[in-house]
Amino acid sequence: MHGETYINKVTETINEAWSTQQEQLLRVSEVMAETIKRKSSVFVFGCSHAGMLAEEVFYRTGGLAIINPIFFSGVLLNTRPVTMTSELERLPGLGKIILESNNLKSGDMLILHSNSGRNTVPIEMAVEARQKGVFTVGFTSLKHSNSVTSRHPSGKHLCDVCDIVIDNCGVPGDAAIKLEGLAEMIGPTSTAVGVSLINSIVIETVEKLIADGIVPPIFMSANLDGGDEHNKKIFDEYADNIFYM
Repeated sequence: MHGETYINKVTETINEAWSTQQEQLLRVSEVMAETIKRKSSVFVFGCSHAGMLAEEVFYRTGGLAIINPIFFSGVLLNTRPVTMTSELERLPGLGKIILESNNLKSGDMLILHSNSGRNTVPIEMAVEARQKGVFTVGFTSLKHSNSVTSRHPSGKHLCDVCDIVIDNCGVPGDAAIKLEGLAEMIGPTSTAVGVSLINSIVIETVEKLIADGIVPPIFMSANLDGGDEHNKKIFDEYADNIFYM
């Protein structure tokens, strides 16, 4: 019943991350709420599977409409051959190009996800974003990051260059389950934990906005009656903060 072992491990890791990272998570929600209140924008980026956090929180039922993904096809899983994503996320200069091709400005917020925290693109994006006056948040595994060298020319990891770091409490290599008769570990945890944590940030952010008398733009399911009409009003009202339409 190692499927159950995996579910228990994910649950355990989520609980560990929430208990140890709660102060940072609440701080991120405060910054996100302030960013939204001043009509600035929120962006999320990750390479390869790390990009699933960006997919989770944009154009999402029950999600904040003004969270924008940064997608660059060369580092996403629709790239062929898919191994090219590993080569490109190590390429100096690409992070700056990706950042400059998106509409980030001073006062905005950028959430970056890299489980290992070692690859050049997200590190470079964090450095460049901070120089622009963008507040940066790094989702990473500190255990993994501390067990490997950086591939960035500075020798720094993502956790060294962000304003706030969220540790997903994952193990080095991400996969957390050992089976007898198999050399490799299986059962990665970073996506399940990361999605849970970033949704907790969104919920805390919305709660803060409501407390300040602001009704935040939250998507309804397009598969509920009235959902399309509700969402169209959001697109019309927040056109200046939504960059994926």
